[in-house]
Amino acid sequence: MKYLHTMVRVTDVEESLRFYCQGLGLEEVRRTDNEKGRFTLIFLRAPGDEGGEVELTYNWDPDPEPYAGGRNFGHLAYRVQDIYALCQHLSDMGVTINRPPRDGHMAFVRSPDGISVELIQDGHLDPKEPWASMPNTGTW
Repeated sequence: MKYLHTMVRVTDVEESLRFYCQGLGLEEVRRTDNEKGRFTLIFLRAPGDEGGEVELTYNWDPDPEPYAGGRNFGHLAYRVQDIYALCQHLSDMGVTINRPPRDGHMAFVRSPDGISVELIQDGHLDPKEPWASMPNTGTW
């Protein structure tokens, strides 16, 4: 058995790619447009990671009900080289840091479609301001 991917539904391809690619640094590895099914699949992965991918599914015809709760979906998780630098980069892009990396180890953010993304420091960094005293914002 081999893990392949996690699928998340998105409502705005460009905003989602801005978050996942420009924000988190993932790379698009392939894209499929299915005219008959009226959807687009975009597969992303972390640079240098040949393992599992994230599949962004965009349905061309808008659903009258926005996706809620991710159909019991929990979160995506990525190991990162410098959690403080990545959180600062995302914050500079206007992304809310829902659970700041107060402990130098873990943070949570949300994609434009509300998908929770956990960031886990590779190794451990000492607590650092402004993160150490920053409160949680919203849910994560």
